[in-house]
Amino acid sequence: MTLGPGLREQAIEQGRDLPCREYDADLWFADTPTELEYAKSLCADCPVKVECLAGAMDRQEPWGVWGGEIFEAGVVVARKRPRGRPRKDAAQIEAAAQAALAERTAGALAALEAA
Repeated sequence: MTLGPGLREQAIEQGRDLPCREYDADLWFADTPTELEYAKSLCADCPVKVECLAGAMDRQEPWGVWGGEIFEAGVVVARKRPRGRPRKDAAQIEAAAQAALAERTAGALAALEAA
């Protein structure tokens, strides 16, 4: 599934702009985890968030923020690791983040299928 050509126009007619069109596009493809988390937060209220995520998954987007989730090497990841040596508790933190990600994406895809 890809985004239909009329979704952006429908959102604008309803008086809602898409955050990825209002802010600098480089923010959605940033290198730093902080900027990517900010881009994810801007996607939170987007009217086409679920469709954007589903389209990115179908297209196997290689990287960036799509539908409020971070893609890295074509896979949705819970968070982008900062550069440098990982913390000692990084495995536990990553496992918790991946579990939360699985719950979010399952809920988003279920909502898309129900629509």
